[in-house]
Amino acid sequence: MFSIAILIGIYSYLIFSLGLLGLLYKGWVLTLTIFFVLVIIYIYRTKIMSLRFTAFKKIPKLFLILLVVQGLINFMGGLGPELGFDALWYHLTLPKIFLENHRIIHIPGGLFYYSDIPKLAEMFYLSALSLSGEIGAKIIHFSFGLSVLVAIYKLSRKFLDKKFAAVSCLIFYSSLVVGWQSTTAYIDLTRTFFETMALWGFTNYVESIKPSAKRGWFINKSLKAPVEKSSFQAPLIESAVMLGLAISTKLLSLSTLSIFFFIILYLNKFKKKSIKKAFFYVLISLYVVIPWFLFSYFNTGNPIFPLFTGYVKNSFNISVLNPFVILKTFWDLFTHSSDPLSPIFIIFLPLVLLFIKSFSPQLKIIALYAFLSLLPWYFLPKDSRYILPALSAFSILISYFIMSLQKDKFIGKFSVAIVVFASLVSIFYRGIANSRYLPVIFGRETKDQFLTNHLNFNYGNFYDTDRYFKKYINSNDKVLLYGFHNLYYVNFPFLDSSYAKKGDMFNYIAVQNSKLPERFKFWKLIYSNPKTHVKLYSFGGQKWVY
Repeated sequence: MFSIAILIGIYSYLIFSLGLLGLLYKGWVLTLTIFFVLVIIYIYRTKIMSLRFTAFKKIPKLFLILLVVQGLINFMGGLGPELGFDALWYHLTLPKIFLENHRIIHIPGGLFYYSDIPKLAEMFYLSALSLSGEIGAKIIHFSFGLSVLVAIYKLSRKFLDKKFAAVSCLIFYSSLVVGWQSTTAYIDLTRTFFETMALWGFTNYVESIKPSAKRGWFINKSLKAPVEKSSFQAPLIESAVMLGLAISTKLLSLSTLSIFFFIILYLNKFKKKSIKKAFFYVLISLYVVIPWFLFSYFNTGNPIFPLFTGYVKNSFNISVLNPFVILKTFWDLFTHSSDPLSPIFIIFLPLVLLFIKSFSPQLKIIALYAFLSLLPWYFLPKDSRYILPALSAFSILISYFIMSLQKDKFIGKFSVAIVVFASLVSIFYRGIANSRYLPVIFGRETKDQFLTNHLNFNYGNFYDTDRYFKKYINSNDKVLLYGFHNLYYVNFPFLDSSYAKKGDMFNYIAVQNSKLPERFKFWKLIYSNPKTHVKLYSFGGQKWVY
């Protein structure tokens, strides 16, 4: 799994390299993709030829069926046109702009300030847009969701039998936020995959160090605190590389880097040796991200742009330190999120906290990582998708706790029944939500009809619902946009006012949910769409210089 994750990272960086060289053409992307697939097949040919399904033998059929049904429902959502706000804002739009320019570029202004951040996942979407379209990008993100399940299962097997390793997967995958993410071209499941792999590598590191006679938080009567066998362990390097790939996917994983930094120090009682090791871990992780940091630095002067800029508002209020505010915030996270979590978490996590002292050192590492991951979320916009990596860890902890309840047959079976029920509710809810894609998937509704009916045009989405722009705007025209936000479905030559500069030329102005600037008041209205709130203006077809 670690080698596969590294190969995924290598492919992303190869696409990034094509972009820096100005070689983002379909032929180059296709050639690179085919070559890379052939290399993977050659490397893993033995494993591919010897694939067996014996791993599923001891997993209850009910759990497998629930996971498969949930996966099929999520896949159904992945086959439909993209509706996700952030996907249409920049996850898909930036790769589309890069392809149109045949290179990865810096886009100034306040709309596409994410053009300079690390974009490991978007490099995959760039390939998908080049070869297939946004559906391919959505399926890639869906596939990362399945990869998270594999990582959870493999990590769970360190502590659980096959049955309860599958329960870990079921708990994670039955969260509605995971189901929603599996149907969009966002990047949070990609980040979750790499962070789960980093956690797996870190537990391997803890497993590789010998016990000490000294006692501490990480021990109980039968377990002793771990200390180093050697100056640096290979599993820790693997973990650092995985976390570097997570940061290359989403800068938010920098907070996870600080968590692992702290855990390394804590494990080794803050000795000098541990400080060197912790800094070495940080350096390896950041080394993976250096190409993106350099790209951002050369374009903005800030290697982690847009952090610490006006684009990211960090308003601190002393009330956030109020214990009652803290409790209410986390209660709302687990019970009232706009993208709901599985009720399993709020039911079992308080009980997990009560029994955490009896956990093995590796499980305590997982618990520490998971609970510490909630801290950065608390000071960020309260979106449940930001804690998806923590949910993968929580799922393992809860499954372990449920397994420990099996000594009492009634309580044990009842606990498993709760997990099954939560999964069924998720299947029902996501099934209804994704059923809207069925008409367009099976050709009973056109893509134009679907997007006209389902896009929210009050929040900057655009679609050429009546095909006016397709009919009357040609490749030699240029449309200056005002008030637009999500530009992925803009399929005509455009120039957005957020990055327009002196000397840019255009011959049309389109305004959405906004007013025409005063200096263009003499331009003539030639088209208006009450559905999309778009108005198009012209000055007799003349070219105009900004």
